Amino acid sequence: MSRSTASTLSFPPFRGTTRRLILANLIAYFALLLIGVMSPQGADKLGGLLAFLPGAFVHGYLWQPLTYSLIHPSLWGTLFELLSLWFLSGFLENFHKPSWVLALYASAVLGTALAAVVIYAAASIFGLSLLEIPLTGCFGGVFGLLVAIGYLYGDIEFTLFPLPIQIKAKYLAIIYGLIAIAMLFGQQRFYAFAQLGGALAGLIFIRFAPRRGVTFAFSEQLYGLRNRFYRWKRRRAARKFEVYMRSQGRTIRFDGNGKQIDEDPDDKKRWN
Repeated sequence: MSRSTASTLSFPPFRGTTRRLILANLIAYFALLLIGVMSPQGADKLGGLLAFLPGAFVHGYLWQPLTYSLIHPSLWGTLFELLSLWFLSGFLENFHKPSWVLALYASAVLGTALAAVVIYAAASIFGLSLLEIPLTGCFGGVFGLLVAIGYLYGDIEFTLFPLPIQIKAKYLAIIYGLIAIAMLFGQQRFYAFAQLGGALAGLIFIRFAPRRGVTFAFSEQLYGLRNRFYRWKRRRAARKFEVYMRSQGRTIRFDGNGKQIDEDPDDKKRWN
């Protein structure tokens, strides 16, 4: 699909990263709901442990930036988030590998948590009274996906079925983001701005992430490290060979890559 292609606004196929993310959120939602039926206090305690609280995080609750996005307090909020996740993530999977979409989503989720910590720290430094409300839900990841669509595919036009109205993706992303912030403002107030950290993290990921995926970049770094080790071993062996040849009354030189410098092209001896 080109950047100027018109498309009907509909849900994409349920596959890949999109399916895994939505199923993980649904499992977490119903598991917490089931625990709440058996033990309401236990569900509240578990939700408090998994939701993100900047104060708790700085005191050792280091898993919260990874778990808070799976905690969904309300049914309608969960429905809106997961439908948004389905549409946005599925749309991006038409153009990118599932691993790229997952890395983008994870970056946005972590960026949201980091923004919440910055807000919390700034309020403490300047002596502002900030009610520390748990940060929950995957809106941070949704904002990162929104930024990706608006930035990379902003000129794609969607038809708002059944209305004969077309709107560009970048404007749809802005409208959608404003609606999401308006929904969050009544629940988490000041921490609604933390979701913008997810958008910023998504933008940074798009600008600087490897084009062929994080997994590919990691494997390339791993192979590069292995090759550097082999080159070091070759240079080390070359230096030992130079010392040995000098003890035999012959001078052999090697370059920085461990390759012999051929001083005499006509010399066909074995060590050449």
